[in-house]
Amino acid sequence: MRRDPVWPNRLHGVIFKAIQEGRPYPDHGYVTPKQWSAIPPRQIRLSELVTTKRMLDLAGLLSEDSTFYGDLFAHVVRWHGTYYLEDGLHRAVRAALYQRQMLHVRVLNLDEMPPAPAPAAEDLPPTSEMPKVED
Repeated sequence: MRRDPVWPNRLHGVIFKAIQEGRPYPDHGYVTPKQWSAIPPRQIRLSELVTTKRMLDLAGLLSEDSTFYGDLFAHVVRWHGTYYLEDGLHRAVRAALYQRQMLHVRVLNLDEMPPAPAPAAEDLPPTSEMPKVED
């Protein structure tokens, strides 16, 4: 029996359309849950998605409350006709492990929509203040 050294490269087509690292699309300005919640959820096939992360946190995948503090739906960006999985890789892999072919997502269509308006200051997550450096 011949062993094929490139089998991992063929594996991505089993679940996802492609696996890549990074976001090829421009910054869209959707940074808060409130902004994403304005997009109605819909279903999409896992085989149509291109991931934007190559690594998955196993603890996040196995956690029972992984969606407790976040959006129940994965975030997908459509750009140049391709669907990029921006947030929710653990949800997508979990769906695949349960042999589901569809995933509930919120799709931000950059092909048809202008970027989001800037979020209000009260909607932004808290950040620690940087100490001022004097010259």
